[in-house]
Amino acid sequence: MPAEPEAGTGQPVFLDHQATTPLDPRVLDAMLPFFKDRFGNPHSTTNRPGLAARAALTAARAEIGTLIGVAGETILLTSGGTEANNQAILGLPAAAGRDRLAISAFEHPSVSEAARRSGLTVDILPVTADGFVNLEAAARLIGPRTRLVSVMAANNEIGTIQPLAGIAALARSAGALMHSDASQAVAGMALDAPALGLDLVTLCAHKIYGPAGIGALYIRPAPPLGLQPLLHGGSQQGALRPGTVPVALAAGFGEAARLMRLEGPGEWPRLAALRDRLLTRLSGALEGVSVNGGVAPRLPGNLNLTIAGIDAEILLLELMDTVSASTGSACADAAGKPSPSLKAIGLDAARISVSLRLGIGRFTREADIDRAADALIGAIKKQRSPLATL
Repeated sequence: MPAEPEAGTGQPVFLDHQATTPLDPRVLDAMLPFFKDRFGNPHSTTNRPGLAARAALTAARAEIGTLIGVAGETILLTSGGTEANNQAILGLPAAAGRDRLAISAFEHPSVSEAARRSGLTVDILPVTADGFVNLEAAARLIGPRTRLVSVMAANNEIGTIQPLAGIAALARSAGALMHSDASQAVAGMALDAPALGLDLVTLCAHKIYGPAGIGALYIRPAPPLGLQPLLHGGSQQGALRPGTVPVALAAGFGEAARLMRLEGPGEWPRLAALRDRLLTRLSGALEGVSVNGGVAPRLPGNLNLTIAGIDAEILLLELMDTVSASTGSACADAAGKPSPSLKAIGLDAARISVSLRLGIGRFTREADIDRAADALIGAIKKQRSPLATL
């Protein structure tokens, strides 16, 4: 494990890795030259700084593509996962006789909102109480009128890994395209886009210890999908996404992808062990603790819990100086909406209000888990105390 980023004494234990991840120091090192001396425009090919910037961009794309088993030339760089999801859905050209779009019941808002605005009829693929897309129901809903199926590779709130190969097979047999938002997934599992039968894949740098502000969309090269641009005004990236690509961010994304490919499989068992340690500590000291979503297959660093007898939001506010966690998706929290994932698996408003999302990552240590567990247990017992209501 690399050296932990510097933190002041008494910094809260960061357990919100599904919302974002800290920048790996090695990623920062890869980015710094492009903020200083290597400032060329990668789209200027008649001068050395521009050519050097273009070479760095090509190398970054190659690393991002390799992470999911594809060539760098198939990678479209975007401002983040949200733009990539919108591009995949709203950029689809019309297809005769295909006026429907299928998405899972707990997609990220950038997928569900884009689907709603696409002009296509949206079919919602139901999920089980354990948090997996129901393949039998999906087989009934995906048909000859389906243009695109979009299902996230791993849920961003409860961490459940979806049966993508089975869903993609259903899409393929119906003649539909298959898109997956893998922003969360590649931080905790290997993903080979061609082997799974994926035509479009969304990635996001700040979910894998890279910089915020850059994402990517893999676009199957052949036969061409004919995606249409959402932005206009330049010929960069084949005019599909005009605008100067930020080389520093791209270099950081490429390095983050390289590190995840090389080190991820080795660190995932450690994350799973830390997750299990945290669950054991909490469930051993507290009554009324249950896991939301199936335990397997699940992202190794994800733990989503219902804890009876608390107000989750108040609890986290009280623990702000000790533990950084969340009640659910940062996007849902920002909109003041209850967790779409917990609603989809059947939790009512009362159970959602007592649920926490705890995300463990690359720089989390065993001592951090124990410190967080002690703080959570103490605060929960205090909140449950009859004196707390006086």
